[in-house]
Amino acid sequence: MYFAALLARTEDGWEASDTDLDDVETLSDLTDLAREASVDEDTVLVFIEQEDAWFGVIRVDGEEDPRIYVSNASAATRSSYGEILLTDELLGREPGAEDSIAALEELVGLDGTEDDEPDNAPDHDNTNADHDNSNDDDDDDDGLDAVPAGPLGDTGLLSDLGLPEAELLMLRSDALVEIADALGAAEVLETVR
Repeated sequence: MYFAALLARTEDGWEASDTDLDDVETLSDLTDLAREASVDEDTVLVFIEQEDAWFGVIRVDGEEDPRIYVSNASAATRSSYGEILLTDELLGREPGAEDSIAALEELVGLDGTEDDEPDNAPDHDNTNADHDNSNDDDDDDDGLDAVPAGPLGDTGLLSDLGLPEAELLMLRSDALVEIADALGAAEVLETVR
């Protein structure tokens, strides 16, 4: 079960609204949604939480690039909303790396040869009989081996708002309530929960 909300900072404090993410497919969509809720291009926070698995915070300040924090990147990879937050940049990958790999796999068959090219490689099935290949593919789980099983992103995105990095990193369950409390926005968040 998911919970998503927007907190927009105003002159009078924070305003909260629940958020429907059904039409959000990319980080750009989510950023646009946050900017629409912004008052005078002030800070907007988007909270996404999957019950007891992970939470994410996206901070949008005016026209600046969004800042992202995900509490458990590995758990978030198994979520469509998590995948929105886990950008190539956040994961330290070259943009479009997965698309390039997929394109190469289409050009090259499973045997390592290009389409319509004969396989002239010698058969080495028995030459390396003593070599243990059992661990060669253990870490290759659809690219999940490159995703840490813990926090990822900008741990300081809430520091200037009252939640230091160390406290953000310690949050587990009811994280969004604790974040809102540190920001002085617990009551407004509760109205949309």
